[in-house]
Amino acid sequence: MFRLETEVDMARRELLRSRLRETNTAASPVLRALRGTPRAREAPLHVWASDAAGGLAGGLVGHTWAGWLHVTYLWVDSRHRGAGLGSRLLSEAERVARTDRDCRAVRLETWDFQAPGFYRKRGYEVVGVIPDYPPGITEYTLTKTLA
Repeated sequence: MFRLETEVDMARRELLRSRLRETNTAASPVLRALRGTPRAREAPLHVWASDAAGGLAGGLVGHTWAGWLHVTYLWVDSRHRGAGLGSRLLSEAERVARTDRDCRAVRLETWDFQAPGFYRKRGYEVVGVIPDYPPGITEYTLTKTLA
């Protein structure tokens, strides 16, 4: 007999995460070898651009883990779009990931109305497509190998 609940419980969330991690580590020699190394820790990677007045002109938020950079957010203020700022933010994050954190690749998600073309022009390849997520929008997962 089981009782199912739909409440948010952060303590159980962490317990579940810990148990899943243990299960995955036991099942995967790759993850087992990763544990205890510097690459096993998720490390934030943020790149910020300020305008002349000190306001936020753009930024990139992501993290590195297991030799990969995962870009979570990349945004440029509309007043600064088209000037190469997005490319500079992305290039700097890639540089830090590659040279300072020994990452070999990048992954990210974007929607069809956001920037799939922007990323393709910068060497990213589409590796996954989810149509109608959310309804009426297509989500793309892209990756890039770092030199």
